[in-house]
Amino acid sequence: MGILWFILIFVSLTSQGDTHGPDSCNHEGGLCRVGNCISGEYLTSYCFEPIILCCKTLTPTTTKS
Repeated sequence: MGILWFILIFVSLTSQGDTHGPDSCNHEGGLCRVGNCISGEYLTSYCFEPIILCCKTLTPTTTKS
């Protein structure tokens, strides 16, 4: 039964259409995170959908005085 779960997880991670991988995430200035993006970051895509997210830092907005 354990090998069945392993195969199921492996297939689900490799067959996602929106998965870009860690190289793509890092190239775009993001970081791969497991579970959730931390405070001050937002989800841009997935490194390995749906478990590992590609998160980017929020840029501070500038205001003109």
